[in-house]
Amino acid sequence: MAEAAGAAPGAAVGAAPGAAVGAAPGAAVGAAPGAAVGLGARLRPYRVVLAARARSQTSYRANFALDLVSSMLAAVVELGEIWVLFRSVTHLGGLEFHQILLVFGLADLAFSLADVAFGHCDELAVYLRAGTLDVFYLRPQPLLAQLVTGDITLRRLARAAAGLVVLAAGLALNDIPWGVTSVGLLALALASGIAMFAALFVWAAGAQFFLVDGAEMTNAFVYGGRYAATQPASVWSRPLKALFGFAVPMAFCGFLPTLRLLGRPGPDWFPTWLGWCGPLAALWAWGMALAFWRWGVRHYQGGGG
Repeated sequence: MAEAAGAAPGAAVGAAPGAAVGAAPGAAVGAAPGAAVGLGARLRPYRVVLAARARSQTSYRANFALDLVSSMLAAVVELGEIWVLFRSVTHLGGLEFHQILLVFGLADLAFSLADVAFGHCDELAVYLRAGTLDVFYLRPQPLLAQLVTGDITLRRLARAAAGLVVLAAGLALNDIPWGVTSVGLLALALASGIAMFAALFVWAAGAQFFLVDGAEMTNAFVYGGRYAATQPASVWSRPLKALFGFAVPMAFCGFLPTLRLLGRPGPDWFPTWLGWCGPLAALWAWGMALAFWRWGVRHYQGGGG
């Protein structure tokens, strides 16, 4: 009986349960959750900073409301420019006004969403002039990740809402053969457009390491590219087609996907099948942006403080 009481129960308590408690649960508790906690811990500083920025912008509600209105009016004014132009002509680059709405809506919505998350990257020039960029190097996070998540501009969501309304109007007014292909192309074009504009903001930030006070010059490409993306590429001159068609691939944000959605033939240099090549254009834009960023970071010697 002593052996039975000492062996079997001991084996039951010390072996099987011990293996169950010490091995399997230990692996479950120590491995997978540990990896999840590690990822959460790495992302937590970014979440905290972004949440603090968002609270600071919405704490003064009247001022925040005015910011939203002013941001939306900017998009309305730019759309008004196109409407005024169509008071004099019936077609622009082979497209009518209701077709231009698709181009404008796709490009403006993609730019606005990228602007919310990446638009503040142009503040890098301020950090460089003030010598405060060196503080970023004291933190254990990547420099670019700190810059991107260092702020968020909620008022630009109003501009994104205006772009979404224009895009919805363009989709409703045009005869689009809806199906899985059309929905997939629309989603692909919007995601690629956001990625391309985000890459432009990163490229402009990387260029500041060399220009220091050249934000106006880089803005000519960033915001000039946004304006070009809202226009039909068929009216561009050859140098502009080379620049904003392929070097800075803005034609892939709105114009080429619109041609593909509507089933219209493309002009010279822009066959219709290029409407599906938005992801390739986004990869090219990000490759260029990251190359400039890494080149600029290696070039930076510190603020001298």
